[in-house]
Amino acid sequence: MSLTVYRKAHFNAAHRLFKKEWSDQKNREVFGKCSNPLYHGHNYELEVGVTGTVNPETGFLIDLKILKELIETEVEIPFDHKNLNKEVPEFENLNPTVENIAKVIYDKLRKKLDAKFEISVKLFETPRNFVVYTG
Repeated sequence: MSLTVYRKAHFNAAHRLFKKEWSDQKNREVFGKCSNPLYHGHNYELEVGVTGTVNPETGFLIDLKILKELIETEVEIPFDHKNLNKEVPEFENLNPTVENIAKVIYDKLRKKLDAKFEISVKLFETPRNFVVYTG
């Protein structure tokens, strides 16, 4: 039996969308108010999906406690209440758009989860704006 289990999480973080090599004017033209030099924040909502075959012995696809702890360690602790541009190494040279944040989260989780699982990352930047990344 193949199915997908999901774990929800959230984190609050600040960021600025900009390219260092562009002028402030060009950054404002492309990224609008999201390029505020003093940053702005979001209450991100995260859904991680793990797809695979249920273990007939345990009845689990994956122990959700393990997934919870993995999300906490790899996402919540390093991202929550942080300035993504300044405090999260993955964004030192990567614009922290919702698309890039979702990919970074996916890559961090992919390294820690058994290759037998397919994973998906759904990241809401606002209640109406979100991205789904599946690798």
